[in-house]
Amino acid sequence: IVDANPDLWVWLGDNIYGDTEDMEVLRRKYQQLGDNQNYQYLKENVPIVATWDDHDFGVNDGGKHYPKRKESQQVFLEFFEEPANSPRWNQEGIYTSYDYGVGEKTVKLILLDARYHRDDRETDGDVLGEEQWKWLELEFRSSTAKVVLIGTGYQFVSDKHPFESWGHFPSERERMLQLIKDTGVKGVIFISGDRHFAEISKLERDDLQYAIHDFTSSGLTHANNIMIEKNPHRLKRFLRRNFGVIEFDWNSKSVSLQAKKLSGKLAFEVRIPFAQLGW
Repeated sequence: IVDANPDLWVWLGDNIYGDTEDMEVLRRKYQQLGDNQNYQYLKENVPIVATWDDHDFGVNDGGKHYPKRKESQQVFLEFFEEPANSPRWNQEGIYTSYDYGVGEKTVKLILLDARYHRDDRETDGDVLGEEQWKWLELEFRSSTAKVVLIGTGYQFVSDKHPFESWGHFPSERERMLQLIKDTGVKGVIFISGDRHFAEISKLERDDLQYAIHDFTSSGLTHANNIMIEKNPHRLKRFLRRNFGVIEFDWNSKSVSLQAKKLSGKLAFEVRIPFAQLGW
């Protein structure tokens, strides 16, 4: 990863496998990652930001009923050295956003918290909670970025497989698409993890201003290379360990989504012109 010379590293969840209600156990597991020499090398060379998914949140497939969610949020923010003046210390959930670049060459990164307020699977209940939804609407309406990357722990576009996805909450999935339409935000691309393989999905509908892509990169330590499942939106897939790279070509006015093998060699690439992102 460091050899790819990235400007930023984004954790999309399952950063560790905590799976505990004991915060000292959770801290020790984070420390195991922190003590890893390769991770230390990454940290020394690349800025790091993060959101979480279920296993580092604290419980497999968990949501708002996890009893230690407040405490887990504090442990998360401590490990990732969140600045003392960050709103994340005082809000319910770890959602946040970052802006990079200047002028016409800007990218907004929105990291959602799809765990803290989430209802149980198969309930078609809430995913983000009302405060996070209100915050997200303001982020969309104020955005002047060419590309808006939305980081969420599990897949947004792919919704036919039996594992966790926004498809288990169809009303919330539609609410997100409606919010993109209502606010007129351009350049939205979802980035997700969870699945233990790399995949790019593309959602095209007549009622959308532009197609919505979801770039899944997972995982660094585990791969599921025998998975057979339906995804009518799939463009590309790679079933071995991988990491994702997103490159912005301001001259050709496009963004490239790349899955890289552990050797650093390219597994697949999809290039999206800005003109196909609402511009």
